[in-house]
Amino acid sequence: AAAVSHSGLSSSRHFSRLSPERPTAFQQHRASLNLQHPPAMKRLCQNLPRRPVSRYSLTFILTVLSCSCPALGKKKLYIGALFPMSGGWPGGQACLPAAQMALDLVNNRTDILPDYELELIHYDSMCDPGEATKLLYDLLYTEPIKIVLMPGCSSVSTLVAEAARMWNLIVLSYGSSSPALSNRQRFPTFFRTHPSATLHNPTRVQLFQKWKWTKIATIQQTTEVFTSTLDDLEERVKEAGIEISVRQSFLTDPAVAVKNLKRQDARIIVGLFYETEARKVFCEVYKEKLYGKKYVWFLIGWYADNWFKIKDPSINCTVEQMTEAVEGHVTTEIVMLNPETVRGASNLTSQEFLAQLMSKLGGKNPEETGGFQEAPLAYDAVWALALALNKTVGPLRAKGHRLEDFNYNNRDITAEIYRAMNTSSFEGVSGHVVFDAQGSRMAWTLIEQLQGSGPPADQTVVIEEFRYLSQKLFVSVSVFAGLGILLGIVCLTFNIYNSNVRYIQNSQPYLNNMTAVGCMMSLAAVFPLGIDGLHVHRKQFPIICQFRLWLLGLGFSLAYGSMFTKIWWVHTVFTKKDEKKDKKKHLEPWKLYATVGVLLGIDILSLMIWQIVDPLHITVEKFTREAPKGDLDVLIQPLLEHCNSEKMNTWLGVVYGYKGLLLLLGIFLAYETKSISTEKINDHRAVGMAIYNVAVLCMITAPVTMILSSQQDASFAFASLAIVFSVYITLVVLFVPKMRRLITRGEWQSDAQETMKTGSSTNNNDEEKSRQLERENKELQKIIQEKEERVSELRNQLSERQALRSRRRASTITNQNHSPPPFSITQSDPRSLAPPPGYPAPASDPHPVPQSFANSSSLYQSDSKISRNKCHTSRLQLLYK
Repeated sequence: AAAVSHSGLSSSRHFSRLSPERPTAFQQHRASLNLQHPPAMKRLCQNLPRRPVSRYSLTFILTVLSCSCPALGKKKLYIGALFPMSGGWPGGQACLPAAQMALDLVNNRTDILPDYELELIHYDSMCDPGEATKLLYDLLYTEPIKIVLMPGCSSVSTLVAEAARMWNLIVLSYGSSSPALSNRQRFPTFFRTHPSATLHNPTRVQLFQKWKWTKIATIQQTTEVFTSTLDDLEERVKEAGIEISVRQSFLTDPAVAVKNLKRQDARIIVGLFYETEARKVFCEVYKEKLYGKKYVWFLIGWYADNWFKIKDPSINCTVEQMTEAVEGHVTTEIVMLNPETVRGASNLTSQEFLAQLMSKLGGKNPEETGGFQEAPLAYDAVWALALALNKTVGPLRAKGHRLEDFNYNNRDITAEIYRAMNTSSFEGVSGHVVFDAQGSRMAWTLIEQLQGSGPPADQTVVIEEFRYLSQKLFVSVSVFAGLGILLGIVCLTFNIYNSNVRYIQNSQPYLNNMTAVGCMMSLAAVFPLGIDGLHVHRKQFPIICQFRLWLLGLGFSLAYGSMFTKIWWVHTVFTKKDEKKDKKKHLEPWKLYATVGVLLGIDILSLMIWQIVDPLHITVEKFTREAPKGDLDVLIQPLLEHCNSEKMNTWLGVVYGYKGLLLLLGIFLAYETKSISTEKINDHRAVGMAIYNVAVLCMITAPVTMILSSQQDASFAFASLAIVFSVYITLVVLFVPKMRRLITRGEWQSDAQETMKTGSSTNNNDEEKSRQLERENKELQKIIQEKEERVSELRNQLSERQALRSRRRASTITNQNHSPPPFSITQSDPRSLAPPPGYPAPASDPHPVPQSFANSSSLYQSDSKISRNKCHTSRLQLLYK
């Protein structure tokens, strides 16, 4: 039978050469017999062994039997396929097993073409158009009739698709990427599961624009697929303002083309050629030293993984030399394997498909198997065809046709298959399968770069390099900020816990609580100050910018505003006239809190207006280009990202002006109140000291950080350390003395408990008054001592005067004994004992000494030798006043 069938093939080839537009002799004979009718076929099959037939008739009957005999079960539909097992792209090595896997699953399904069986008739096209022409001739002019053609390479698909229209055949390719095949006028029945090569060009152009390249060079193999791809690329780069300065091509030997690239100083090179020619090209690239960091090669991504390590007798370069030459090249590749774990039309996930394909290949190395990456496309191509044919069964039956009625002149069946293919949409192992208006597959593009000379090679890596803030600096400052926050929590807890102690009460603990909270918020702003692109995505960075602004602004308002309120109140009360001062000495706490609220409200309002009118966003600052060490022939463009707004200087001027005035006013008030003592706010001197330090650090930090804004490490270090030091100084000055006093003096009880313990009315406020009285008493003691000395001197003079008067009186009496006196002076005359001018009479004291003065002066009798009994009370009263 095989021999007869072989001779019959020759006869069919002879009868079919008349015209492809007319039915062959076989087709006319078959139509006249009406062999598709089941009873007729049954009679033919029953009578076949007894009927004498000629050689030609036997061949025809065997052909009909293979298609329609009921004894064979399902009716067969034949697919003519060309799989390149060798040549420029040996994709059939993996695509053929994948297609056979799909056929087996389809034929075993009862819900897809239940009455038919698909059979694959395939040949090796060697990816050669000449060889493909001969094989296409055999497929078309050899029975059985093929319902669909499946070519592989683009050059072969171009030939097959252009000829298929003459036989009303649908062409479905699994490995063709030529942009020319998207021409519906030239290829009206062509579909492909492999996307067009032009799908790479938009990606390439975007990479050129991203890296600011304005000139590129190209080298291509002279075939239609690469020529049309390059024409499309030329149009796209021209629209993008990019020039193709060098354009080289070759047919089989790329040596001259590579030398021309070297001579014309090409740097960015796009290569379009098959895998076998790629090895030739890069062998010449190694010889011409056209590789390294000065050059960037863009290649096609559908080569085998280790294509440059495959032994090729047509080149004289070693594997090490080829590996060195291809280092760093960039590829653009269509995503050919579904990255998601989903079960599609075949009920297989992509990973399950790969596992079965590896089993089908019998342990071959995938990296050395041609077409391994395109195998999912061949698998999905068979499924696309099966689903489309299954979709046509119903419409054809309604028109009185069947799939087995197809012949090369039946346009109706072809039209139904075309409509079904054009509306295909299903999930395959290569992803979602859908065709555009030109019959091409739509898919995603993957960008890869080969980095590293040894395995694992061909990895997708991040190409751009970013420089971030020094991590050691960020960690160190963060540790200090974290410790400061802990210190703030301790101070806040201490202040809340001891708020019933009178000493703490007299320091306005609620304002101190606000200071502690503000300090912790300011320290928390250090963390977002150090966050950059290493920690968050670029889209989230504006949120970090606003967060750090709000934390620092509100933290400053709470911490400094509460201290400013204290010092302002002290200055307001104790620098007024006496009559107004007495009226305002009564402190109303709500006024203090209202003042802090006003300062905080001003900040909130200004920040809200800023964020609404001119929100912060990322801006990029460019610096002078730098030449790295070594002869790399490249320049590095340093870039720095900032949190900025359109009118940043205006907003900063407003904020700095307002805060600066508060700082200056705080320094003035602290200086004015440095010698004032008040029991209502007993820590205002510590507040003044904290204000001095905060103001000085802020006034130095603000201009310095603006100057150092282009140096991210220095700017962050200066700003963050200024915040940390300001907060530490504030917390230590305000809270540590209070802790020390309560711990060392044991004043951990309330005022009532302290009164019961001491049994006296002396308290913390009295101590301040006592110290003031002590200072006054010391000054009065000095004055009293000076007056006592003066009094002693005057008493001596008085004694001398009295003695003189006594002598005069004695002489007068003696004279009276001799003569009568003109007048008499009695001893009782008060004027005789009159004190010197300016002194009151000592006989009486109309002004008694105050009791308070007496008590206070008696405290110092042991220290001074002054006796109050020796000092006339009227004179003491005068000195006291």
